[in-house]
Amino acid sequence: MIVVNYGRGGAGALAAATAETLAASDIGACLERGMSVSIKPNLVVPRPAGEGATTHPELVEGIIAFLKDFGIQSISVIENSAVGHSAKLAFKACGYEALRKKYGVPLVDLQGDRAVALSHGGCEIRICETALKADFLINAPVLKAHCQTRMTCCMKNLKGCIPQSEMKRFHSLGLHKPIAALNALLRPGYCVVDGVCGDLTFEEGGTPVEANRVIAGRDPLLVDSYCAALIGYGPDEIEYLSLGREMGLGECYSRETKLVELNPGRKPRRAAKGDPVADRYRGLVDEDAACSVCYAALAFALHRSGGRVPRGGKIKIGQGFRGKSGAGIGIGDCARGFAPCAEGCPPKAADILPLLA
Repeated sequence: MIVVNYGRGGAGALAAATAETLAASDIGACLERGMSVSIKPNLVVPRPAGEGATTHPELVEGIIAFLKDFGIQSISVIENSAVGHSAKLAFKACGYEALRKKYGVPLVDLQGDRAVALSHGGCEIRICETALKADFLINAPVLKAHCQTRMTCCMKNLKGCIPQSEMKRFHSLGLHKPIAALNALLRPGYCVVDGVCGDLTFEEGGTPVEANRVIAGRDPLLVDSYCAALIGYGPDEIEYLSLGREMGLGECYSRETKLVELNPGRKPRRAAKGDPVADRYRGLVDEDAACSVCYAALAFALHRSGGRVPRGGKIKIGQGFRGKSGAGIGIGDCARGFAPCAEGCPPKAADILPLLA
């Protein structure tokens, strides 16, 4: 079952729409009054939700209000931001401090949290203990593009429940397989997707596309495959969805899936389509286990530069270039042996642009 609620309206309307969405869903069958519930938004970078990268605080407010009306009092918001960023700063920049003050809900930065090593299908993953200990985990991602996986939504959002050192290791493992394995080890109780204005070009925001919808469902794979279709991708085009299906995590969206649409009269007239900008420039890049934030900075810089062909061969980026050297442009501290190099972990797009001139 998937519930989609269309239309946002004015201030406060998103919180009300989120609560309305949950009331129409089957989440009530999963909840018990004495539970501890953790809400996991996507606060990958400290940028306001209107820029298309992070979960609207109003959506999380709607979840909190619904839970409190249900009789649940032990509620927290948990997150670990992307490598090189801080969840504490993101909570402030993204408007979550107001939720803490209004509802008394703790904001938990998972960086530094004790990690527990678990294994699935030969893939060992260290997961933050706080996420594992919650009686009920609500996954509240943003539906948006990603420079390496094309889309990020429910399944990939769980990366924020692992240490930043583990996030780096995910990229050395190919990203897709560990994402699927993580979802086998950490199963959310419910998913509530912010489909208001996700960026369909870059995961760090800047070019949001208004779609004004809230999407909810119990199965992350089912919800993700539905969301992939919304922005123009089949499940086989997102590798971790195919792997998740092979691992038995669930089924993909089909005509047989029960779909409940609220306020269909507010449905967008045109479907939002993902614009895989990063795909245009892959021929210019030699990538080896690059972290997403580093690759996103490069993709944005290439987009801004118009995709100029770099001097000295392909651009080098990723953990696989540590300790190596040579001619050509290097991106990030891992490729600092190449000259010239835009150093940083991650580097800024502003520091990469002059190297592409």
